[in-house]
Order: sequence, then C-alpha cells, then structure tokens
Amino acid sequence: MEYTKGSALEGLKVLDLGRVIAAPFAAAMLADLGADVIKIEMPQGGDNARDNLPMKDGESTYFIQFNRSKRGMTLDMKKGRDILVKLVEKADVVLENFRPGVMEKLGFGYEELRKINPQIIMASVSGFGQTGPYSQRAGYDPLAQAMSGMMDITGYPENPPVRAGASIADVMAAQNAVIGVLAALEYRNKTGEGQYIDVSLLDATIVSMSSVVQGYLTDKSYIPTRRGNGYLAGAPGGLYECKDGNLVLMALGDRAWNKLVEVMDQKELLTDPRFETNQLRVANYPALDDIVNEWTRNFEVHELESLLLSNGLPAGAALTVPQMYENEHVNVREMFTTVNHPTIGDVEITNQGIKMSKTSPYVRGSSPLLGEHTDEILKDLGYSDDEIATFRAEGVI
Repeated sequence: MEYTKGSALEGLKVLDLGRVIAAPFAAAMLADLGADVIKIEMPQGGDNARDNLPMKDGESTYFIQFNRSKRGMTLDMKKGRDILVKLVEKADVVLENFRPGVMEKLGFGYEELRKINPQIIMASVSGFGQTGPYSQRAGYDPLAQAMSGMMDITGYPENPPVRAGASIADVMAAQNAVIGVLAALEYRNKTGEGQYIDVSLLDATIVSMSSVVQGYLTDKSYIPTRRGNGYLAGAPGGLYECKDGNLVLMALGDRAWNKLVEVMDQKELLTDPRFETNQLRVANYPALDDIVNEWTRNFEVHELESLLLSNGLPAGAALTVPQMYENEHVNVREMFTTVNHPTIGDVEITNQGIKMSKTSPYVRGSSPLLGEHTDEILKDLGYSDDEIATFRAEGVI
C-alpha cells in the first residue's frame, strides 16, 4: 500500500485557543490533515507549554511537538475583541481547553460564537466536562487517570496504584475532540448547521477502561484489581522474563494455550486441574505465570520472540524508548519526523499515527514563534500597518 501525502482538510480554518496538550494537540492533528490552524496566544508569555521541558537552546521541544504545522499570533482576547470577532467570522472550528465558563466570561462562549458565525463548530476540552458537579475543577492527566479507576488497576497487587507513564488522558481527549470535529463537519455539510462539542479527559480515560470495567458491569460483585502485567480476559498473557530483558507473549484461549504448552514441551500442563479452562487459568494466573517465567528465563529476548512467532503465538519484546526508536518496523512506518524551527534549527518530533492512501496527514512545519504570524494574519483580515502598530503599542497583540 502506498500512502500519499495530502490535505484532506484543505480550506478548513481553525482557531486554536488551547494551552499545553489537549486542545493544542487536537489542533495539530487537524493542521497535519491540511487545515489552516491559527494558534492564538496572549502577548505576554503565550502558552504555558513554552516553558515545559524538554528544552533545546532555550526553546521547548514539548511545545514544538504539540504545536507543529500551525501559524501563530498574539492577541489579548479582551482588548482585541473586534479582531477575534473577525477571525471567528472566517473560521470553521474553534478549539479551547479553558476551565468551563471562562469562554463565556470572555464573551466568546458557544452561544456568542453562533451569533457571529452560525455555522461555527466549537470544541471544548476540559478535565471533567461542561456539566456535572466536578465541571469547575481544574483538570490534569494524572487526575483523570486516578478518578477513572485506571491507576487503581495499574501496577502490582502488593504495591500502590500507578499512573501510566505518558499523558494518555490528554492525548485520548485530543483524539476525541478531532473525531467530534470531523463528525460535526460532516453534519454541517448535510445541514448547514454547526454545533458544540464537549470532551473531557475523565470521559476519554473511562472509555479507555472499557475492557476492564465490563467485568464489573457484568457482575457487580467483581471488583477489578491490579494484576501486574497479567491480562484480564485470558491467561497466560503479559510480560515475562528473559536472560537479557522482557517479552510480552499472549496465549489466550484454548488453541493458543495448547500451542504454547507444545512449544514449552510441558504437555502435563494440559491435564493440570488449575489450568484446564481459560477461566481457571485466569483465576490461577500467579501460579501459571511462575511456570511460564521459569521457562522464558532460558532464552534471550530475540530468540524467544522468534520461537513464539514462528509457532503462530503473538509475542513482542518490551522495548526501551531508544530501542523503539531504532526499531525497523517503527522506522518503516515513519513514526518520527524532523521540523526546522526558526531559531534552533532541526528538531525531531513524533509523527502522525494515521496513514491514508490518498491524503495521508503529515507535519507541515515547526511550531510558530510567539506571535510569528500576527502581522500576516491581521493583514489578511484587512488591517493596515498603522493599525497593527497601534494594536502592538496598546498591548492588544
């Protein structure tokens, strides 16, 4: 399959009022798909993420990762209300992740935006959503992981709950926002009507827990618990030890279990009453994992991976970040790319995870400097050089 770079969203105009990850990453995904995204930041300091680590020569590469492919301008939304109105008039989508109610206080809630542009699509990403008793709480990725139950089922039974190492709640919420925007655009194409999209980090994380929560929904007496690297739906499955590292193998279901026992040359396990059914194997997974680990410790990772794969059993090495970066498959999939930043030069960032045969998204450039395209955007709106100079002197931009 050939994946041709393209612009599926060419002509779409997006205003990104977001900060840090969730809304900015949603906007970056739309930009990679071809939308013209304008990132709007306060004149003093801009997005808080500009100070986030890691840094390269004084510039946040964290900010670059989540704000690539955009144009950028500075604008005080209170002082520059008339400018923002003009931008909204020309926009298709507005993205923001302020605490619920802030946009209304600024005079740019969804109802106000509809008056300016009846076809506007607005997506708000927040910690807990626009409704409910927690809506006014500040929301962060670790809070979503904690309050969704994710942390409680992550880690080993004898240890406290553990946060997933990456900001997955932010990323999943950003993806939900993009899905909502694309669906709203399709609805608008059919009806001419825009709409409002309410996405929360907590909701996104709860959805990611579906396979675990389903056990509780099916039987309320069942309380999901931490299982280490064990797999809830079947056993054996999870992380196992090798001479030089760790490997994940999955032998879920009778057919795979029978094959693994054959590969292990331990056919007596087939008649062991503890492991006769998948349900029993799950119930007795600690003892089963001890047996499998005793066998896997005889192999190096690459040796065991090859053996399992050649016998039709799913397996994969538990890679470090450097190992993942060097992995042949990851590189064929072009999961990393380089952008040229205006002041610090080449910066390597993570690429898009979507491949399309005709309009595959791609990173179109680095993140903007603070206010880099302010004059250009204002001139597009019809403002003169003198007016722009006045705005700057008055702190509007």
